[in-house]
Amino acid sequence: MDFSGGGATLSEMYQSARRLLLSARDGVARVERLASAPTSSSYSSAPLVGGGGGAGDSAAAEEVRREVAQIQGLCAQMDRLWRSIPAKGQRDLWKRKVEQLSEEVDSLKETLDRHSLRQKKRVLEAKERAELFERANGESSHVLRIFDDEAQAMQSARSSSRMLDEAYETGVAILHKYADQRDRLKSAQRKALDILNTVGLSNSVLKLIERRHRVDKWIAYADIYCTCTEKTDSVTVCGF
Repeated sequence: MDFSGGGATLSEMYQSARRLLLSARDGVARVERLASAPTSSSYSSAPLVGGGGGAGDSAAAEEVRREVAQIQGLCAQMDRLWRSIPAKGQRDLWKRKVEQLSEEVDSLKETLDRHSLRQKKRVLEAKERAELFERANGESSHVLRIFDDEAQAMQSARSSSRMLDEAYETGVAILHKYADQRDRLKSAQRKALDILNTVGLSNSVLKLIERRHRVDKWIAYADIYCTCTEKTDSVTVCGF
């Protein structure tokens, strides 16, 4: 490779790299604008291509990364070419140009990487917020279910307590009825005993009367007999 041809090729590569560098700078600015736009805030559902948040942001970031890779490839080729230039002054000049271009593209790549990290962090935060929100909703639903269960349990307890009170009142009423019946039965028993006692006394009196009547009858019979005997004896004495 002759020096003039090598210099021309190096110059063409350099111009191409500069054009790509300008395009990459514009791409980075476009990516940052898209990332800060309100329409690109749905990080939870967007793909993580190039670290962007939305579809346009991701495509722009991917394009910038391709341009950066092309620039880095040109810098690697230019680094080999300037080392083959025999003239020290021209070699040093191209060395500074290639090194400056490499520094600029490295700085651009760092900017894009920082942007990608910020976007990934935003995506992670958005996912964490979404998970926290879903978990909060799930916990709220669980708390509501607990409150509903407790309310139903309290209602059941009140119903059971009311049923027990009613059963207690019914039992008390039944016991009162049994007590009244017992009092009536005792009163009837006392009356029956009084009647039985009265009947028993009357029977005793009747038996005494009958026995006295029999005794009186035998006494009367004895008196009649004695009287008759005395009269017979008197008649006999008079006949003699």
